[in-house]
Amino acid sequence: MAWIVLVVSGVLESVWAAALSASHGLSRLRPSLLFGAALAASMLGLGYALRTIPVGTGYAVWVGIGAVGTALYGMVFLQEPATAARLVCLALIIGGVVGLKFVH
Repeated sequence: MAWIVLVVSGVLESVWAAALSASHGLSRLRPSLLFGAALAASMLGLGYALRTIPVGTGYAVWVGIGAVGTALYGMVFLQEPATAARLVCLALIIGGVVGLKFVH
């Protein structure tokens, strides 16, 4: 159960990062509210998961999922460049996240 919560919390990290960007410095109400809610839920989930998953592994997985999700969001919805080098680097992060799960 902790791993499922950790993955969902990592996805929520991408949600709050995207909402923070859309809030334009917390000056727009709806994205700011989404940012706050997703941030709180993400942190609560991370805290729950770290009850059973070692902090080094859990935090690295959480950040990795959030980083990859946020980068993909930027490429798909914000027209950020999707170069081969960026995609390879994201694949390496995903490989590291999967590897951490298997060695845990």
